[in-house]
Amino acid sequence: MFISATTAKATILLPIFMVIAAVFGATGGSNKNNFGRNMVLQNLFQINMGAGMFITGSGANLLAGALIAGALAEMNDFSFYTWMEAAFFLSFLNILIAWFVGTRIIFKIPKEESVPQIEGGLVRLKEELHKMGPIRLEEVKAVLIFVCVLAGWVLDSYHGISKTAIAFIGAIAALMPVIGVVKWNDVDIPWHLLLFSAGAYTLGAGFKSTDLPNISVDALFNYLGFTDATPFWVLFLILTGGMLASALVFQSKTMRTLIFVPIAIGTAQKFGYPILSLALPVALLIEHVYALPFNSKPAALLYVTDQYSWSDTFKFGVTMLFIAWIMIIIWAETWLRWLGYTPNGVFGLF
Repeated sequence: MFISATTAKATILLPIFMVIAAVFGATGGSNKNNFGRNMVLQNLFQINMGAGMFITGSGANLLAGALIAGALAEMNDFSFYTWMEAAFFLSFLNILIAWFVGTRIIFKIPKEESVPQIEGGLVRLKEELHKMGPIRLEEVKAVLIFVCVLAGWVLDSYHGISKTAIAFIGAIAALMPVIGVVKWNDVDIPWHLLLFSAGAYTLGAGFKSTDLPNISVDALFNYLGFTDATPFWVLFLILTGGMLASALVFQSKTMRTLIFVPIAIGTAQKFGYPILSLALPVALLIEHVYALPFNSKPAALLYVTDQYSWSDTFKFGVTMLFIAWIMIIIWAETWLRWLGYTPNGVFGLF
């Protein structure tokens, strides 16, 4: 919700789940076991799906939101809540499915691996937690500021204050004397992220003004022989399937977003469908970058733990990519249709 970088999340969590894996006998290398495979691969998957729950979960999500907002009639038509409402439960269900597939089917954990393997076991973890001491006042204030910022983002469609203004208010509160938690000189402002977001909104507005996605898609579909009578479900399957398959060969989520979200926007415009009916489902698949170590920076980072092999991550990753495709189809027929984003009877499943 608050960290727009999956790599940062992976770095923060890495020491924690490596210690837990070691407690259960998984120290990497020749000491790989299914507990360690699940510990790292499930965390990799959950880091990505957790980011997919919120538009602020990664820079690629912010870019997709900016492109979609720029293509809509009003920028406020696409809010933090719009994304969360569509994505939260989908990502949560994917996490539960991945946990079951990983721990119960692909990397089933034998009984001997489900108990601590080193001296001290979980008692050692409790001792380390105790050494951290009680929660400090600064930590409580930081949590309150973050919760208020999050509440402002979630309710932006009701109060009309932009996400940017809310973020600045939160930053001012964090830097103020007495109630603040950091000093100005200690803050490293990510100007590159601010410029990136501004550029993304400009690019989205430019796409809308020039109608470039619609022109490009029109030329592509005419070349392929598609007509205006092409059913929605065919377009949906091509775009979502292509987005997921691209995760196997692309290293950059940003590049995939820049390619597929404008294509989805242009396709919706060409065939007369609402922009969100195709662009939103495609955007919800941005974070599926876990099948191979080079598919994302978190995947590369966690691969060096040597807790699993290429074949392990490929087997688990491709399985979850296929399941993700099935899930987005079901999601389009149920939840997204109920929210009014996809047409009724898209696939005739329900």
